[in-house]
Amino acid sequence: MLKRAIFWNIILFVSQSIAAQEPISWGPDMHFSTFSIAAIDPVTRESGVAVTTRVACVGNAVPWVRAGVGAVATQASTRVEYGKELLDFIESGMNADDAMIRAVAGDSMSARRQIGVISLDGTKAQHTGTGPSHWAGHREGTNYVTQGNILVGPEVLAAVAESFEASEDTERHLSDRLIEALMAGQIAGGDKRDGRLQSAAVIVADPRPGNSRRQDQVTTNINVCENPTPVTELRRIYNSISQTLGYRDLQRLGGNDVWQLRVLLHAIGYYKPDADDVPLDAASQTYTEDAVDAVHRFRVDQGLWTPRGDVARGLVDQQTLSRIWQSVEEAGKTLEVRKVIRDAIMVRR
Repeated sequence: MLKRAIFWNIILFVSQSIAAQEPISWGPDMHFSTFSIAAIDPVTRESGVAVTTRVACVGNAVPWVRAGVGAVATQASTRVEYGKELLDFIESGMNADDAMIRAVAGDSMSARRQIGVISLDGTKAQHTGTGPSHWAGHREGTNYVTQGNILVGPEVLAAVAESFEASEDTERHLSDRLIEALMAGQIAGGDKRDGRLQSAAVIVADPRPGNSRRQDQVTTNINVCENPTPVTELRRIYNSISQTLGYRDLQRLGGNDVWQLRVLLHAIGYYKPDADDVPLDAASQTYTEDAVDAVHRFRVDQGLWTPRGDVARGLVDQQTLSRIWQSVEEAGKTLEVRKVIRDAIMVRR
């Protein structure tokens, strides 16, 4: 009897675990009232989607990408099949507009759908049905489409668009730009509903050889299934796993961000100004005394250091980092520096 009870407890546990892989809140009809942006980078040929919503695990259903093809966001009364269908159509040679027309034509529930698609050649299409009772709409621009429903108003998508357009040609990764655009929409009001924060995701595919260990060539895939501030968490995760300088206070620690610090200080003459560049190697990733000294001299010159016992001599806090980037900007070297560090901080899977 004891063995039989143990057996059935194991079966029950396994069954519950399998059922729990899909959020129970989804129900039989998935509905992601949300806003999103699908975009491409014509230089790197990356394609990606960023999205946030009040429903759990939005990254499991709304965003779809295919390396060398494009990106799709399928939301409102979500039909996940649109992701594969639209990307298949585009890969077969259709432009995005024809692909959307064909996909939606056979959908009897198209009035309840919202879809955005962009192909790597820059063609794009959007569909917003008549179903949502609160503000819903879409807009497009060079290299992106953004769409949303049950939002506080059109200012949300306007903020997303403005942010993404402002980051064009800044030598930043597509995933970084998508997260920033999503945050801009959230700050502008985002979802109209109370308790409107729950999940967010960003996914990017890169067709360039060697940039992903996965056969589908997905490089960035961050899915915040449940969090009280999911877009902020998306940013924290991205900055942490890419070791972006500024994601933590820097003292005598090692990592890729230590090399980035050297690159920035080199650009403004505080670190080895006579050297041509700062090589990315184990030595440059260690926070040794030469880097500490460069930081200290910068902080002294900027009036950021006072001889108090509780302040580390080589501290790089947010204020110091902001001043360093400001100095790089004033020297006219921002794009040059971002181009140097771009591939080093790329999130790869």
